[in-house]
Amino acid sequence: MNLLALFRFLDIIIMVILIIIISLQNKSSGLSTVFGGAGNIVQTRRGFEKWLFYATIVLGILFVAVNMSFLFIK
Repeated sequence: MNLLALFRFLDIIIMVILIIIISLQNKSSGLSTVFGGAGNIVQTRRGFEKWLFYATIVLGILFVAVNMSFLFIK
C-alpha cells in the first residue's frame, strides 16, 4: 500500500467519524437560536457532550491536515 492510498483511506475514515460525531451533538432548539431566540441561556458542556466537542475539534484539525498533506504527496 503506497502513501497516497494510505492517506486516502485515512481521509475517508476521518470523514465518516466526523460526520457521525457532528450528528450526535446536541441541537438545542433548532433555528430559534439563529434568529435571536433563547440566546440568553448559557450552558456548560459536561460529560459525553464535552468529549464530543473536543473530538470534533481534533478530528476537524486532522481532516484539514490530511487533506493539506495531499498537496505535498502528489
